[in-house]
Amino acid sequence: MAQLLILTSAMNDEVLPALALLSHSTRLIPAQPDQLITAPDSDLILVDARSNLMAAKSLCQILRTTGSSVPLLLVITEGGLTAVSPDWGVDDVVLDTAGPAEVDARIRLAAGRTPHNEPSPTIRAAGVVIDEASYSAKVHGKPLDLTYKEFELLRFLAAHPSRVFTREQLLSEVWGYDYFGGTRTVDVHVRRLRAKLGDQESLIGTVRNVGYRFNVYEEDGERVAHSVGS
Repeated sequence: MAQLLILTSAMNDEVLPALALLSHSTRLIPAQPDQLITAPDSDLILVDARSNLMAAKSLCQILRTTGSSVPLLLVITEGGLTAVSPDWGVDDVVLDTAGPAEVDARIRLAAGRTPHNEPSPTIRAAGVVIDEASYSAKVHGKPLDLTYKEFELLRFLAAHPSRVFTREQLLSEVWGYDYFGGTRTVDVHVRRLRAKLGDQESLIGTVRNVGYRFNVYEEDGERVAHSVGS
């Protein structure tokens, strides 16, 4: 049995009716950022996106950028599915009309993806330390103030040092297959990311007529490493 926390603006409504037929423990709190401060511990958070997609998206992103590692399950109507994209930061979606068997399976799968009792995975490369769980990054010990997409772009490039990616590949890997914007989006985010890296902007290299890569210089004496803990 999982401990479920439901964030909803419809406190007197059944967000996911199938839950009434399952044995999971549920707790409802208002879908407001200030409520997250005193929110009880849970194995999984369900965010109600049935009536206000933009508010739900903002709430999901706040949960991720504040370091929450609890899996997020988005409760949504069928018509709202087209609005969901990777930058929401959710682990899975479930229709509000889903039956108990499907809901139970999605809860079990989502809750099992994040090992809560293990340290956060990190990526270290050329003086950059990226904590994937808390969505935070530092360069030579200095915190970087990154947007969600800037973080995802840096994380992806740093995880594949020296490998060149075309703009189309970066759009696919970072923005998702369903993103309809042009490749100029990649250029804009690279430019902003370099500005925030300051005197380390050369870490994001340009390969003319091809794309971008994360530069690791031999003189750094540092290899890229995936590890746990800080």
